[in-house]
Amino acid sequence: LTRQRLNRTLLLRQHLLERVAMTPEEMVRHLVGLQAQENLPPYLSLAARLTTFDPYDVSRQLEQRELVRLLTMRGTIHLLTPEDAAVLRPWVAPRIEQEVRVSQSIGNARDIERPAAEAALREVLADGPLPQKEIGLRLAERFPYPATQLGQLARSIAPLAQLPPRGCWKAPGAVVYDYFDRRTGVPMAQPDVPELVRRYLRASGPATAADVTAWSAVTRLGPVLKAMDDLVQHEDEDGRVLYDVEGAPIADEDLPAPVRLLGAYDNVWLAHAKRDRVTDPAKRDIWMGVNGAQLRTVFVDGWLEGLWHADDGKIVVTQLQRRLTEREQSELDAEIERVEALLAR
Repeated sequence: LTRQRLNRTLLLRQHLLERVAMTPEEMVRHLVGLQAQENLPPYLSLAARLTTFDPYDVSRQLEQRELVRLLTMRGTIHLLTPEDAAVLRPWVAPRIEQEVRVSQSIGNARDIERPAAEAALREVLADGPLPQKEIGLRLAERFPYPATQLGQLARSIAPLAQLPPRGCWKAPGAVVYDYFDRRTGVPMAQPDVPELVRRYLRASGPATAADVTAWSAVTRLGPVLKAMDDLVQHEDEDGRVLYDVEGAPIADEDLPAPVRLLGAYDNVWLAHAKRDRVTDPAKRDIWMGVNGAQLRTVFVDGWLEGLWHADDGKIVVTQLQRRLTEREQSELDAEIERVEALLAR
């Protein structure tokens, strides 16, 4: 499979070649979650993929507990269906535990014996959800560590869901936590790892074990993929084995890829180890910043070609890496109009 064909296949499976008629919940489930560390990116991701999209639908589904925000893949907040969150959090727990051991924001609070910390957190949240700041302050009455460290520890050692209005459309609010299962009524469950891998491949494949690790931060997946005798195998131009779900579509190289304005951390960017399916190494450098990314991304003909930001509701495109064709410029203008209409909602 050529790099160009892998590019188009990824965009096809991510629904970035053509918008589709799905609900936000259906798209979130298909993508196995959307990175949602900041509020806006998941809305941009959904608007880029859905034929019609009302951002307030996401707010309503968060309020009605049909979607949830939870610390999962790569130790970051994701927008998920409750059923997916219930299996993803246990699967990625070892990665979150690694973060506890090295996190500067948790600091020496990590030294608290885990059973004692978990029991104290249950006491603190016994009467219902609380802001993270208040959780930290109440834990500081029990342990001799800064409240900020204890608040960070709490979100890592227990499956605490972020409650609305956090994550709702244009509804800023403090970070308030409650136990995921109490919030959603969905109990934590043991993950079916092969099925999670299959779902990742349906949305982001074909892929290597390293790619699945880049997406999830779960390691030692090579033996898992090799043991899945229902998977098919391809090779890329470098001879690497790429695993895939049998019957999953492989796109033609010449499929058109319209201009899309995405967030800094869209799934299409996070799904593979090298990110070379959507960018050249030299152009990837424009994305890199002090904290890993500067601005939001512009994809032209399927590849990262620039960055953008919003200034008083108007889209400002910067650092375009090449001159656009007349058709591409027309697509960019249409996409800008579409995103500006979203931001004006």
